[in-house]
Amino acid sequence: MKGELLVFMGMGLIFIGFMLIFLGTLMSASSGEANVESGGVIMIGPIPIVFGTSRGVTLAMILAVLLMVLWIVGALLSRRV
Repeated sequence: MKGELLVFMGMGLIFIGFMLIFLGTLMSASSGEANVESGGVIMIGPIPIVFGTSRGVTLAMILAVLLMVLWIVGALLSRRV
């Protein structure tokens, strides 16, 4: 019974999060002062290709790749122990 309640509460929080993002998007679009930046990472095997529309976004993507590599190395090292 408690597990079901936690599942429904988690789903409710996810729904509330989506609604807040949607409302934030609508509010920024209606103000007309939206500053849009984008970026991404394409992984071709172990080689990341990082791109972005500004220097800050590109640096954030590089940081994300480094954190991902650190996580993978940590997972592999902890598996050996």
